[in-house]
Amino acid sequence: MKVLLRNPRRELEIEGPRRVHALLADLALNRESHLVIRNGTLVPADEELAADDIIEIRPVISGGAQ
Repeated sequence: MKVLLRNPRRELEIEGPRRVHALLADLALNRESHLVIRNGTLVPADEELAADDIIEIRPVISGGAQ
């Protein structure tokens, strides 16, 4: 599968299929700190990702009013 990482921006090819939580673990990324998007749709941690999916992983950005 094609994995697009943001911040820093890079692109990886990962063998699939695999579940979201396994992909994040392989990339040493924390699930609570990252959003996983498949073909434009946010996916849960137990979702199965196919070998031909395009996955985008974005860091969660938080902010608030002062």
